[in-house]
Amino acid sequence: MPDQRLPGSSPGGRWRVRRAAVLVPVAVVLAAGALIAGVLSASAPASRNSPAPSPAAAEPARPAPSAAPTAVPTFDRGARSTDDPASLWVVVNKKRPLTPPDFAPTDLADVPVPHVYEPKLRQEASVAAVAMFAGITEATGLSLQSQSAYRGFEAQTRVYDRAVRANGQASADAAIARPGSSEHQTGLALDISSVPSRCALSACFADTPHGRWLAANAWRYGFLLRYPADKVAITGYEFEPWHFRYIGVQLAGEMHRTRVSTLEEFFGLPAAPDYD
Repeated sequence: MPDQRLPGSSPGGRWRVRRAAVLVPVAVVLAAGALIAGVLSASAPASRNSPAPSPAAAEPARPAPSAAPTAVPTFDRGARSTDDPASLWVVVNKKRPLTPPDFAPTDLADVPVPHVYEPKLRQEASVAAVAMFAGITEATGLSLQSQSAYRGFEAQTRVYDRAVRANGQASADAAIARPGSSEHQTGLALDISSVPSRCALSACFADTPHGRWLAANAWRYGFLLRYPADKVAITGYEFEPWHFRYIGVQLAGEMHRTRVSTLEEFFGLPAAPDYD
């Protein structure tokens, strides 16, 4: 048993304490023991089996206030005219000829890109076309060229008449717009082919890397693939994966977002499979 002497006591002192303790009455010892036991019991940790005191009921956590949802602005389909031939959103088809039929844009500009025939487009469309041609080269290393762009009333007359003489009017109407009803006359349409040329002005252009890139990315530059393969009954023209119409980034982005592929459907206009 370890020494229980007081700090600083000597062995002699220890013996003196023990001898003195013998003289203490038994009742005093018992009372002191009870007092010490009570103190130890009060200071001892609670038994593992003793139930822990129940804490006060905590308040339920309050959810953090969430930010108000951001409303998506409603696209204004009436922001531009679909009838005015000078509008970027003009809808031209077999049932919606230009008014006047010999309309000519006043802001035609050269399009400084590789080309078969020297192209002109309206100023805004020209800038966008240059950016798109640069975009495909930057993204893929591929190159595009303009096959055909603005054609005035007289030029469109020559193209249409030549097609009628070659293949008949029904065949011509399926592929070539009559003068006064052509998107090319608006200065907003561009026929595109690859460099080197492959499947130019043919449906197989859709299967080339150039055609696939245009179909997936032209909307980013404000262009619309105007005559999709599954919308012939709406547009009135055979599939033309090379024909892109400039409509501006705002409208092109909204049509891409809503997955509507024709101007007729987007603006709720009648289909135009045939001329009246």
